[in-house]
Amino acid sequence: MMLYFARTVKSLTAVVVPAFLILIPGPPVGASEFTVEIRDITELKAVFSRVQSVDVARARSRIGGTISHLKVDEGSQVTRGQILARVRDPKLKLRLVAIDARANSLAARLKLASTDLARTKKLRKSGSMSQSRLDQAEANRDVLVSEIAALKAERALIVQNQTEGSVLAPTAGRVLKVNVTNGTVVMPGEAIAEIAVERFILRLRLPERHARFLRQGGTALVGGRGIARSDPGVRKARVRQVYPRLEQGRVVADVEVDGLGDFFVGERVRVWVPAGKRRAMIVPAKYLYKRIGISFAKLHDGIEVVVQEGARHADGIEILAGLRPGDRLVLP
Repeated sequence: MMLYFARTVKSLTAVVVPAFLILIPGPPVGASEFTVEIRDITELKAVFSRVQSVDVARARSRIGGTISHLKVDEGSQVTRGQILARVRDPKLKLRLVAIDARANSLAARLKLASTDLARTKKLRKSGSMSQSRLDQAEANRDVLVSEIAALKAERALIVQNQTEGSVLAPTAGRVLKVNVTNGTVVMPGEAIAEIAVERFILRLRLPERHARFLRQGGTALVGGRGIARSDPGVRKARVRQVYPRLEQGRVVADVEVDGLGDFFVGERVRVWVPAGKRRAMIVPAKYLYKRIGISFAKLHDGIEVVVQEGARHADGIEILAGLRPGDRLVLP
């Protein structure tokens, strides 16, 4: 009986001991370790901003008249100097006809004055005409020459006014608003269209308590259309300008980021901006693993501990509970 019991114990030992070694292995040799420590991290605040153009230029009519050809609409892409519309003033054509008639009359009078001056000079040489009469003939001819020169300048001015009937785009960009339609009567200097310059920024408004954390040149995160901060589509941006004046208890700032050309002007975009610093434990994601939905981390001595994960950051995951500063973690 004792011999049978000894054999049974020896058999169980041969079976149980290897199983125990498989279930609880020792710490891996040469595994890379990570020491948990508390450090300062930048707290980010999620706010909504609006896509706006850095500058908005207005294309204005330089003359008064009626819109005859409107060539753009809201959303059109235009280049610098492109014709947006034409303003037609029928009175300019009538003024040109009147000036041409006056020019013909002055030309005839100049011809007569030149003939009279030549005759007066001949009579003056023969002594049949006084010097005062010769001076008067020369003055009449000079006055007509000056009037013709002034008339030519006036005609050139009217022709230039006709040319300025073309409303040109002052800059390249996207048309935000068109204020007129074909047949609309406009006055000189009236705005025909508003053009957003091809440089867009994100304008955000933060509560006044966050003003001290915003700095020109600081870093912010910009999301796309409806994506979260942890998504790969989030891009880094730069705080372009912080305005020194508060508006209704809010600080206004501009954030600059590439790739806003396909957004609508006025569209809301989520932005994460610095809102102070706090202390936290950040652990690289490769040192954490899940089992039945629970997060674990393995210490250097092989002990597994349950951890509570927090927010995700660029360099790891924030640990809310389960670890202490100084713990050494190994890869699972």
